[in-house]
Amino acid sequence: MSSSDIFIGETIGTAVLILLGGGVCAAVTLKASKARNAGWLAIAFGWGFAVMTAVYIAGPLSGAHLNPAVTVALAIKDGEWGDVPTYFAGEFLGAMIGAALVWVAYYGQFLAHLTDREIVGEPAAQDAAKSVEAREKGAGPVLGIFSTGPEVRNPVQNLLTEIIGTVVLLLAVLTQGLNNEGTGLGILGGLVTALVVVSIGLSLGGPTGYAINPARDLGPRIVHALLPLPNKGGSDWSYAWVPVVGPLIGGAIAAGIYNVAFA
Repeated sequence: MSSSDIFIGETIGTAVLILLGGGVCAAVTLKASKARNAGWLAIAFGWGFAVMTAVYIAGPLSGAHLNPAVTVALAIKDGEWGDVPTYFAGEFLGAMIGAALVWVAYYGQFLAHLTDREIVGEPAAQDAAKSVEAREKGAGPVLGIFSTGPEVRNPVQNLLTEIIGTVVLLLAVLTQGLNNEGTGLGILGGLVTALVVVSIGLSLGGPTGYAINPARDLGPRIVHALLPLPNKGGSDWSYAWVPVVGPLIGGAIAAGIYNVAFA
């Protein structure tokens, strides 16, 4: 596959992934959404179906990595690094496009949510009581639609949670089809990967929100910081390194395990 196919496929696929994944988070979170308070089960399955849809769209063009951790793991497994920058560029650009599309699709709901006094309090009073620096720290009321955050802020535990979840994801991806004489699962591969993502979300997503994908977290976090959302609060940059570094380490570990145990 050509570099242009890789870039286009990863951009489109990752944009769809974030549009649908971030979309279910917006649906569950935002005031005036019909799905508000649908809960964690809806989020886990929403992200799983988002992965499935994106894989089937991007697969013919780029192989549908959609995740820098997947790209790194496959590069370590196969020893081929030449296309890694192109994959990364498409993944991060696509993630930002997808996050912006969530904002467009839920524009009215974002405004209703972020101007509701029960949700954001009295902005004027907040402005008077807090410095700009203080308001920009921590997570704002809609940051969870764009990126992840821990329930208990413990950087070591949070990092390990992201590493563990990503190892599970990548081992499932790398070992697909080994019982089928290495020919892969074909069209079923996207469905199997999607169900693995649902399983990770239900079982391991509680502590950190299971980024398991650096582009999925960093790209939308940048968009959150840039969008003209009233009373949006901070983008929690002090935590932003965890969902980037953790999945990359997890992908590398999974590739190492594969090369030792399965190759």
